[in-house]
Amino acid sequence: MYHWLVMADSESAAYTRTAASPLIVQAAERVRPNAKLIALLALGHLVIDVNQGSLPAILPFLRAAHKLSYAEAGTIVLMANLTSSVIQPLFGYFSDHTARRWLLPASVFVSGVGLGLTGVAPGYGILLMLVVVMGLGVAAYHPEGFKTATGVAGDRKATALSWFSLGGNIGLALGPPLITTLVTGIGLAGSLGMLVPATVVAALLTAVLPLLTRTSHAPCAAAAEPRRGVNMPGAMALLILVVTIRSWTQLGFTTFVPFYYVDYLGADPRLVGPLLFVFLGAGALGTIIAGPLADRWGPRPFMVWVFIAATPLGLLFLNTSGVLAFVALGLFGAVLVSTFTVSVVLGQAYLPRNTGMASGLIVGFAIGTGGLGVTFLGWLADRHGLPLALWISALMPLAGFLVALTLPAPRDRESRLP
Repeated sequence: MYHWLVMADSESAAYTRTAASPLIVQAAERVRPNAKLIALLALGHLVIDVNQGSLPAILPFLRAAHKLSYAEAGTIVLMANLTSSVIQPLFGYFSDHTARRWLLPASVFVSGVGLGLTGVAPGYGILLMLVVVMGLGVAAYHPEGFKTATGVAGDRKATALSWFSLGGNIGLALGPPLITTLVTGIGLAGSLGMLVPATVVAALLTAVLPLLTRTSHAPCAAAAEPRRGVNMPGAMALLILVVTIRSWTQLGFTTFVPFYYVDYLGADPRLVGPLLFVFLGAGALGTIIAGPLADRWGPRPFMVWVFIAATPLGLLFLNTSGVLAFVALGLFGAVLVSTFTVSVVLGQAYLPRNTGMASGLIVGFAIGTGGLGVTFLGWLADRHGLPLALWISALMPLAGFLVALTLPAPRDRESRLP
């Protein structure tokens, strides 16, 4: 991982180091977000993450149908995250060199096919293969989407990207109740219904590809921005560790809270969708609130203190029941997930010459490696019970806080990120 970062830094150093003129800098500051393009990209982001967010909710049904252990269920999550993460920096690397806008509709469709067919998979091996297909679709979409959104974000990147990210976070929140409704109403074959939104949105994105291409090649001062500043691979490695810890916590809750309620507390399986919707829906709201706050306070201080604020909320959820548990889960999701967009902005500040790769490393690699933690938590749950796995997940933000304290300030003198 560190080698990739150093390679990106050395290759980018070949670019001209001539500073942008004051006129170009002033023009960049006057660029307003392209709301239509951000909305279009957010729509694709929504469908991509509807598919990704549906996986934890369908897992209890797949576990029952295929008689899986908790460790095998955790492996499914691991495969989904590794394929959407290890490959994603590679897509980001190519995105930094040439635009591949056709990947946007293609990845939406591929992710829908992978998730939609999981309900009719004949065995565990085919199920893992379909999860890999879905993960590749997720991996292909994010770097190109984030880079395009950043290019039209003006000088308030955290705010603009928070709206783009809202599409994805809404998708993560809508996925669980949607797939739960389909599966409880029709059976596991109801997962095929997920092919419908993926096909429709992929067709829409294909129809507007000429518009996307013209916009991406339009002269804009922001296009020169990724080549300014100094790459900081060491700082980026620390940030990846911080995001990995956050991912471990988030995936731990989205994977094992459904099992905790259904298997441990004996709740109705139809409660799974609303539970995850509360957690991830509040996270979507937290993302919107976080953007302006991070622009005001700076993404680095925001990342540090949000982690310390998340821990007591996770513990409160594990020690309460009924409506109060739902409230605590929602607050925990809002605080924890709010760091999503902020971490992308900070990552692009650490790799200002390679913003596509920065997005891939944060959205893909760092989040995906959190899936390793889920596999370990599944092993613990099989041997020591689900509550232990969730307690470890709830306490992980403390480790994130300690690592976030070591994050340095970006070296880009033109950046206003503290």
